[in-house]
Amino acid sequence: MAPNVPFDMQTEIMKRFPVKSLIRFQSVSKTWKSVISSCDFIACYSRHQQQQHLLLRYHDDFTEKYVSVVDDDSFSEQRVSLTAPLLVNTLKCSTTIGSSHGLLCSYSLSHSLDALIHGRCMAVISNPSVGKGVGVVVPNFETGIYKTSLGFGVCRETTDPKIVKVTHITNSPDIERITSIPRQVEVFTLSKRAWRPPYSSNLPRKSIRFFNKVVVVDGVLYWLATDRTPRWSNQWYNLIVSFDMTSEEFREVNLPDSLADSNMFIWNLSIYKIRESIAVLECDINVVWVMENGVSKSFTKLFTIDVNMPHASLIGFRKSGELIIQIYQAGPRTSKYVVYEPYSKHIDDVEFGGMNFSLCVPYMETLLLLDQPNFTVYDDMETLQLPSSFVW
Repeated sequence: MAPNVPFDMQTEIMKRFPVKSLIRFQSVSKTWKSVISSCDFIACYSRHQQQQHLLLRYHDDFTEKYVSVVDDDSFSEQRVSLTAPLLVNTLKCSTTIGSSHGLLCSYSLSHSLDALIHGRCMAVISNPSVGKGVGVVVPNFETGIYKTSLGFGVCRETTDPKIVKVTHITNSPDIERITSIPRQVEVFTLSKRAWRPPYSSNLPRKSIRFFNKVVVVDGVLYWLATDRTPRWSNQWYNLIVSFDMTSEEFREVNLPDSLADSNMFIWNLSIYKIRESIAVLECDINVVWVMENGVSKSFTKLFTIDVNMPHASLIGFRKSGELIIQIYQAGPRTSKYVVYEPYSKHIDDVEFGGMNFSLCVPYMETLLLLDQPNFTVYDDMETLQLPSSFVW
């Protein structure tokens, strides 16, 4: 920029540039690097990003990689390849638990750091746009009489990333016998680099079982769950449990009767973010329900997916509400992708570069994690700083 432009104005102008440009700008001068990597600039930039992308994940020679696609009228024409931060690829057979404010969070019980963290579960929070990732050791990850479910999101007030760990009773016969669940809910905040109990004391009822079907919308986590307290003729029922990332309060959201009925197996339901609300898909009949205006207990049957194609599955939604559908085919490239408009039932082929994707999530480019040190794993017992020469 011209030297006569006031520095405050330079800072405001920089906030309008994409992340890729800002990463390059850090090498222009020490002053610019200091500003761009400052906590205030990162938080302000991340709060005001509006352009939505879709982040698509694929694997190449066991390495996780991404394609970021601008979700506008030029859909699929503006796409950028991104490489996962190194810590992400320490995870083996990982599960992605959430995407929020440009960050992804995945975890695994199996990873390349077993010798360092003694076989415990590890999560990785990563920002593919800036190439940074931090590891978080998950304590007391239960797989026996109790089971653990994880959720991830970013607090809308502070832009602080949080991992939420919820432990539930595995088998229903144990519900009456067990009076309380040890460490039922714990929250990890990146700013404090530690796990703690939630602010609120209204914990989920011990009869509720959580599933690894969770989305975050506007700073609130929504889990698909089953309540094993009989409601209708001694039957269990399905519901949604929400967790506000700011107040850290749990609430229960009733599903429509046809979805709540225990005859509707929870495995037949999937949950997605659509625009700024949540959608629940009945997988066997391809019916999509949406929570109206974010109001609990108010679900509307939105549409039925009718693509008339074998081996088709929904992988995500565009910001317009159109569906992205993956169609499996025989051959070296085993999938093709289409965009489906549910009201006109119009279908357009879309080209994503010939890859087979295992994840499709709404995504915004942000600078979160830019100020974090590389190769760091946070543990309640110690912080591990891995050398850049570590053999992954």
